[in-house]
Amino acid sequence: MKKLIFRLAAVILAAVFFSCTNSNDAPGTGETVPAAVPVSKTINIDVRTAGEWIDDGHANCSVNYPLAELDKHVDALRSYDKIIVVCRSGSRAEVAKEMLEQAGIKHVENKGAWQNIECK
Repeated sequence: MKKLIFRLAAVILAAVFFSCTNSNDAPGTGETVPAAVPVSKTINIDVRTAGEWIDDGHANCSVNYPLAELDKHVDALRSYDKIIVVCRSGSRAEVAKEMLEQAGIKHVENKGAWQNIECK
């Protein structure tokens, strides 16, 4: 009986894990958010403009919150344990990091260029 319960729990956990995907709705508008609460409670934020995010590429596990609109998302970002910010070179990501830290959010990391994000 214990093995059956363990296997059932493993199947449910796997189903939840594989159902966590990013929505492709309205990229760059701030509406692209993870479909489910991330298991790790980490979010990867690309702070480039919507045009850069679409035209120049992006990490599939990132969301696009342009730097000029980041302040609109501060309250929602408080629920994450870790926030990773990126841009083209790291300059705007540093501004985003400082902005979030000034808002009282801890555990913000500037990874520099968007190519540095490691999707798992």
